[in-house]
Amino acid sequence: MRRTLVSLAVVICALTLTTACGGDESTDGSGSASPSATEQAAEPKVIPVTIEGNSVTPNGERIEVETGQDIELDVTADAPGEIHVHSTPEQELEYDEGESTLTITGLEQPGTVDVEVHDLEKIIVQLEVH
Repeated sequence: MRRTLVSLAVVICALTLTTACGGDESTDGSGSASPSATEQAAEPKVIPVTIEGNSVTPNGERIEVETGQDIELDVTADAPGEIHVHSTPEQELEYDEGESTLTITGLEQPGTVDVEVHDLEKIIVQLEVH
């Protein structure tokens, strides 16, 4: 009985120390905890987009994003139009002449998602969802 109580006390002390010391939290070297993958995915990925005439920049680049991460397209365009996101479900986002910020949400399935200027039928980016 005495051994059981001693063993139990040792286990409780070990668990208390692990919890009190932060367990397995990683730090960035400055003593503060680095953001987890979930926290990083919470920050939107910002992609600047320029549409002039028949020219689109970026033009078909592959960009890695996390599952569930929002993507903000900062669009500068010489005419209004529409961007088509080939996701499930598909998304259609309208932009104005000048500057617009469009948000792509709901990318929950891993894979490649094409984002194109609908009117020009040109791929802006291919989102690699991980």
